[in-house]
Parts: sequence; C-alpha cells; structure tokens
Amino acid sequence: MSVMKSEQILAESSRSFEDAIQKAVARFSKTVRGLRSANVNNLSTKIENGKIVSYRVNLQITFQVEDTGGKGKKKKKR
Repeated sequence: MSVMKSEQILAESSRSFEDAIQKAVARFSKTVRGLRSANVNNLSTKIENGKIVSYRVNLQITFQVEDTGGKGKKKKKR
C-alpha cells in the first residue's frame, strides 16, 4: 500500500503561469522524491503601472512517502 502526502507551495515567474508551475515542480523535486501530481489551487498576477509583472501559482503537490524499513524488523538475538 502506498502512502501519499501533499504540501501547498507558492511559485512565481515573470514569463507565464506555465513557467511558474514548471519552476515550482523543478525546485520541489530537488528536495522531495516521489512526486506524483500537482493541483493548481489558485492563479494570480502582480501588476505594476497597468502591466503584469509576474505570474503566481499556488499548488498542492502530492508525493509518495517512502518506507523507512524500520517497522517490522526483527531484532538480533544476542
């Protein structure tokens, strides 16, 4: 049985929403293994002087929890 966990993260790009999503997944995958999915919770923009200057995404990223192998191990007899 797989156990999954999810974390909410935020990312930003000056290029596009898609770029912000790509950056978020790439950065999160540097420290967390087993990524399985990303759900976009919210999209927003930052506007200055009437122009969009950045694209922001709020993502819920799901990943598989690794088995540590600690539970169920037999103790060595002395």
